[in-house]
Amino acid sequence: MVDISTVSIVIASASVVAGVIYYALQIRHQNKIRETDLVMRLYSELYGEEFTVAWTRFLAADFKDYDDFIEKYGGSMPSENPVQIAYQMVMSYFEGIGELLHKKLIDIRTVEDLFQVQLYWEKAEPLMKDMRKQLNNPKLFEWFEYLYNEMKKREQAGVKSG
Repeated sequence: MVDISTVSIVIASASVVAGVIYYALQIRHQNKIRETDLVMRLYSELYGEEFTVAWTRFLAADFKDYDDFIEKYGGSMPSENPVQIAYQMVMSYFEGIGELLHKKLIDIRTVEDLFQVQLYWEKAEPLMKDMRKQLNNPKLFEWFEYLYNEMKKREQAGVKSG
């Protein structure tokens, strides 16, 4: 026959297990809430007035490489030229998202669904390659390139977002 102390030990053990499971679920839920908040802040920044003007200006800029960019839009960065400012804003923005992805603080599926990473990188790539050489800085905007490469890997693997 089962005595009262055995029953109380089983109940206490079950309570501890239930508490641990509940706590783990709460931590997971809080992480999702934080990630959602982060993504919504990034998304609202991307489509805010100032940044919309910047990325529109950047995408409309006409350049072949670093020398062409400097010739058309001014000397060494940063400057007061609106295209250079737009370029810096766009590159820095996606550099940050790339670092968040690298640190696993943002999900690549969400980035893929909300941000047009490939469009911006492919516009900036010729400029970036030359800039890295001429400025002797091979790590310049490395996290933006990392972000782009991760997106390309998913595309080549045929992974669908969502």
